[in-house]
Amino acid sequence: MTERLTIPVLLGSVRRDRLGIRAATFIITALAAAGHEAVLVDPMALGLPLLDRMYKEHPKGHAPEPLERLAALYRRADGFLLVSGEYNHGVPPALSNLLDHFLEEYFWRPSAILCYSAGQFGGVRAAMALRMMLGELGMPSIPTLLAIPRLQQVLDQDGRPLADWVARSADRFLAEFAWYARALRAQRQAGTPY
Repeated sequence: MTERLTIPVLLGSVRRDRLGIRAATFIITALAAAGHEAVLVDPMALGLPLLDRMYKEHPKGHAPEPLERLAALYRRADGFLLVSGEYNHGVPPALSNLLDHFLEEYFWRPSAILCYSAGQFGGVRAAMALRMMLGELGMPSIPTLLAIPRLQQVLDQDGRPLADWVARSADRFLAEFAWYARALRAQRQAGTPY
């Protein structure tokens, strides 16, 4: 049995008819099957406002309740898995807003990007911009992306694969992510540069 990891899965869409929930459900199921704790962080359910004040800018213990809950989850996280569509070749605004509420809670933890689209490019253009953001936030992304083009043809409404390749790709992607998460957890426990 491998060591259990705690992985918040940050979903980047708040659209009413969003496809991304299928990808989030799929990857949460895959993480759980691998023995990990996967927690969905859904900006639609959280109802976070547009960023006015970061979590750390609130007096201690007085941040809005959803931010306090996220801070507690993020502090025990071993890594972050982001599920991102592509809006005008860029990062979805809801995902950017969700990320920007925190900073130090991300430090020294890896991130992994599952990107998707209804078209043929699988959201990779947004993933490239997202990688820059994640590095700046202190949670650099692993080298491999899990890109899912034509999501509506690859995962059903309940996040079950309709194509064989997606589960195989997810297994490799998650194995790589788990390796980085365990390596950085060991390093955090040994001490960080600052």
